[in-house]
Amino acid sequence: MTRLASVLPIVSWIRTYGRGDLRGDLVAGLTVGVMLIPQGMAYALLAGVPPIFGLYASLVPLVVYALLGTSRHLAVGLVAVDSLIVFAALSTVAEPSSAEYVGLAILVALMAGAIQLVLGIARFGFVVTLLSRPVIAGFTAAVAITIGLSQLQSLLGIALPRTTNNFALLVEAGRNVGDVHVATFVIGVVGILLLIGLRKWLPLAPGPLIAVALGSVVVWQLSLADAGVRIVGDIPTGLPAPALPPLGLESIQVLFPTAVTLALVQFMNLISLGKVFAARNRYTVEPNRELVALGAMNVVGSFFRSIPVSVSFSRSAVNDRAGARTPMANVVAAVLIALTLLFFTPLFRYLPVPVFAAIIMVAAFGLVDVKELRYLLRSKRVDGLIALLTFATTLVIGIQNGVFVGIGASVVAILFRIGRPHIAELGHVPGTQSFADLSRNPVARAIDGLYIIRVHASFGFANADYVRDHILGHCDAHPEVKSVLVDASSINDLDTTAIGVLQHLVRTLHDRGVDVYFGSMVARVRDVATESGLEAELGTDHFFLSLHQAVRSLLTSRVAVEEYERRTHDERDTAVPADEDHEPEP
Repeated sequence: MTRLASVLPIVSWIRTYGRGDLRGDLVAGLTVGVMLIPQGMAYALLAGVPPIFGLYASLVPLVVYALLGTSRHLAVGLVAVDSLIVFAALSTVAEPSSAEYVGLAILVALMAGAIQLVLGIARFGFVVTLLSRPVIAGFTAAVAITIGLSQLQSLLGIALPRTTNNFALLVEAGRNVGDVHVATFVIGVVGILLLIGLRKWLPLAPGPLIAVALGSVVVWQLSLADAGVRIVGDIPTGLPAPALPPLGLESIQVLFPTAVTLALVQFMNLISLGKVFAARNRYTVEPNRELVALGAMNVVGSFFRSIPVSVSFSRSAVNDRAGARTPMANVVAAVLIALTLLFFTPLFRYLPVPVFAAIIMVAAFGLVDVKELRYLLRSKRVDGLIALLTFATTLVIGIQNGVFVGIGASVVAILFRIGRPHIAELGHVPGTQSFADLSRNPVARAIDGLYIIRVHASFGFANADYVRDHILGHCDAHPEVKSVLVDASSINDLDTTAIGVLQHLVRTLHDRGVDVYFGSMVARVRDVATESGLEAELGTDHFFLSLHQAVRSLLTSRVAVEEYERRTHDERDTAVPADEDHEPEP
């Protein structure tokens, strides 16, 4: 059973499944299913496919996640961000809602799922770290605005170009503002106000369902469809028949960047939300299993006419509040969707499209987190700038480009930090055997003839030259330095490039009458120094267990030793400001 549970996580919870679990899952599943019907259809329109595909995508993938997912509270299905990524990529190669377009949407689900499956099976779940917090914040805010603006055509009832170029869309909307269809606009605005009001005063109420139900009744009773209000129209009845997604080498090549973007963005959303609900309910989610579950959802779903699916924050929150106990809640929601497809699709004929626009806009603009952007700028300016760069790039250039620019900016920032690590000059803290950064601790005192430093980074090819040049530059500017003492406690790695640079540094300084010593070197780094011959070249007497031991040994005159000892053992009441460069007393 343990081996089976490692393949099918459902085995780990189905054995103890009880009546209480079923009751909670039924209530939660029905609640989420009621939300998913209008949301799924709205997000299908956002993706550029007929609304029926929103219901198709809400069937098989939900059951697959119940079998393979490790989160008990995530609600899966269509998501606005995924739909917009699909539309942004596919609308340039095919006409939205056409058979070719629908085929490509299903194909990109298969491709994204295949990528996720491969990454999950290879245990590459860590790749989600490429999407750092600043990238996520900037990307989400920009995509939310793009999603909201994409609904202007449906909200205003005017013809606008189908584009993700936000500025062109706004300019065109301004030019055609005189042609706004009044009834369509009123229905959309009332829908927005209704959804906002229900979210504020009745958060557990199925706002989207209430909005589409009321909108349908109004359109039907007042015959607004005849007056120009766009409605969904006839929707096919019945479950989707299994079919092979349309495969073509040219299509695969065109869609590959989109599939990679979807694979990463979907997994980022899933694992981040999964961790939130897992922490709240005291269990854990397994990233690689979640990646496999997500991939299987998209791959298997594509054979049942599903476009890309992932996890919804709003529906997951409702799922949790409604009392979901296990992934079975997703199965209950899928059963409700199946019954709807079999018996109730004629009821959707009068669903007004402007209400769908209202649903999408309210959900999208709710994703713009201004507080998060302010927090990033306040906490670490570089992260804030990366978020703003990702935001601007996504908004101006496009969704896929925004993701890759954000990832690139994060990588460049990391390389810059690695390549130019913080090098602190340390001084002795009176009354202790500790050393601290001279620039941050006014009580610390430099020791004549010694240059004591701490390098805050692993020591490798990316920063070896920088560290060497820094040390040589200091020694050139301070000819009184006779010994360089490196506190190696914060160096957790040492590669062969750095070894070569250190050997060059040691020889150069030795020719100038300056020796190099190391203190507090961690065991794994000391092993590299030994195996590479650095220790033999320097001598074991150049390596010390602590800075205190090194300083006491390096002070050559009796007067200097006595002075150091006096400062070490006296003045015990000296206050030591806390900072990251303070070495605790052994």
